[in-house]
Amino acid sequence: MAKQYDEGMLSDMLPIYYSRHFPQSLFCRWLSCGNYPQPLANRELSFTLADDVYLRYLSISNQKELQTLFQKKCPHKLDIGPVYNIKPSIGRHDAIVLARELVFDIDLTDYDEIRTCCQEANVCDKCWRFMVIACEVINTALKEDFGFQNILWVFSGRRGIHCWVSDHDARTLDSPGRTAVADYLCLITGGDNQNKKVNLVGDNLHSSIRRSINIIDKYFNIIVQEQEFFSTKEGLSKLLRVIPDETLRKQTEETLDKLAPSSLERWEAFIQIYNQFCKHNNVRKIKYLIEEIKIQYCYPRLDVHVTKGFNHLLKSPFSIHPKTGKVSVVFKPENINSMKLDSVPTIHTLLDDSAKENTQHEANMRTAIKSFQEVVFLLEKTEALRRKTETSISLDF
Repeated sequence: MAKQYDEGMLSDMLPIYYSRHFPQSLFCRWLSCGNYPQPLANRELSFTLADDVYLRYLSISNQKELQTLFQKKCPHKLDIGPVYNIKPSIGRHDAIVLARELVFDIDLTDYDEIRTCCQEANVCDKCWRFMVIACEVINTALKEDFGFQNILWVFSGRRGIHCWVSDHDARTLDSPGRTAVADYLCLITGGDNQNKKVNLVGDNLHSSIRRSINIIDKYFNIIVQEQEFFSTKEGLSKLLRVIPDETLRKQTEETLDKLAPSSLERWEAFIQIYNQFCKHNNVRKIKYLIEEIKIQYCYPRLDVHVTKGFNHLLKSPFSIHPKTGKVSVVFKPENINSMKLDSVPTIHTLLDDSAKENTQHEANMRTAIKSFQEVVFLLEKTEALRRKTETSISLDF
């Protein structure tokens, strides 16, 4: 076994990984609950094989068929699609989508305009803090604002996180419903050419926005220090461009330009300038400017097309990321703050008993599977209760 990850050896390692480490039984149970009342065979799976060979509309009826497919095809990537009214592999042209988990995809590349530590595919512990905020904001909103309980969080394997909501009401949401949820959770709008991307209105902020700002406040000063948003001329210019009032913008530029290039010092000075300005001017247009800036720099940046799309395919939990070799591990949202990317199991350390990380990575893999198990058990319990309630109501009539 190679001491370091070698993508060229993936085809040799994957059959062993799928048979020894991939939680096949739990995976099928999770999908089965998400399929109800349709059979598991109506769920679409997609495989990406070696040399980027792409297979869609695959399906399984049970764990044995999954194991056979794994061994026969050895997928380098496994994606999960929707539930159809018929088996997708035999009727894909006439198939109608009936259900799909409500999914969210948050990728650090969407933070490239603000993060300074890394760009593109690179990721470190500093920019991972954006994922910590995203997970807490989205998870809290899903539970408190929508009442969802069956929520699965998964590391993408490289630079982001995925969220799967398996509650029956979430799975059966139509396209307008999914769009409404996505729009509700999306506060940052506009493309690269738009400077100010957050606009809060009204006499009072919505409770969900205020709650999100409270979550951001727990990390904001740390992120400002780590990312040094405002320490450079370019970074300071970005801040100035989101200030709509020309007088305030000029005052801010004159003061901050004289300070040492410390982002936190400049941010604290800006708050003082803003508060003093508000005492002597009509500030309705900039009433929530501080909150808007915090949101623009730290609020979750969702790929809304993934959430809105009823039939979007998303990488399966416990897939291997071909480029990094990392496992797409399940994690508890309350533990993401202590999650270290170096501690995420990789296929080569799991299969190489001599690797120095082997023991720790195996333990972390067991923890991830246990977290997955807890979500599956809760989903099965919830589904059983829901079906019993439906049966009882039906009998009453």
